[in-house]
Amino acid sequence: MAEQRVEAVERALTILEVFDAPKEHFSLAELAEATGFYKSTLLRLLASLERFGYVARRDDGRFTLGPTPVRLGKRHRPSRGLADRVQPVLDRLCEQSGETAALLEVGQGLASCHLVSLPACGLRHDLQPGESWPIEHADAPAQRLNGGLMLCAAMSEEGIGSGELWLSLSGPSGRLEASRGEALLAAAVTRLAPSPDQDEGVTP
Repeated sequence: MAEQRVEAVERALTILEVFDAPKEHFSLAELAEATGFYKSTLLRLLASLERFGYVARRDDGRFTLGPTPVRLGKRHRPSRGLADRVQPVLDRLCEQSGETAALLEVGQGLASCHLVSLPACGLRHDLQPGESWPIEHADAPAQRLNGGLMLCAAMSEEGIGSGELWLSLSGPSGRLEASRGEALLAAAVTRLAPSPDQDEGVTP
């Protein structure tokens, strides 16, 4: 079967690929330079992408990602079995520490939040499922927080996609004690580790 290509679709996807960068918004000239497209072509494609919520145009004329990619990304959550197993552990972590507990997936230079348990206090790290941030090393997925601290512990299983799963605790640096947080995370990882019987398919 011959390869089928739709040029307009590929051009629109090329534009969206530009936003896969630490920079959050781009001018029309910057998009033209990054894609190699004429500005008139870009404006037509951007109008369609904006209509469906894939991009948004700011008051200053610069373009940023719209709500649709985030909405679609949130649909790719952990399987029901994994969520049912991890969420109670996150809730316990949150209760024990008084801080935000989360399940992260790390891969392809990004850390992404899949599940979260938030403390009831007003001063907290308000992390949300679907939120992601760039990382330099896969073994250091902590988000940089202004005046805050995020501690992470790797789990011994593969993630929802092709990445690795991590548990995290995060909150104000003056309130979240690193040694206690690391101990709580280590205990949580141990609780979530498959038992030998589970590995062998034996039902307890």
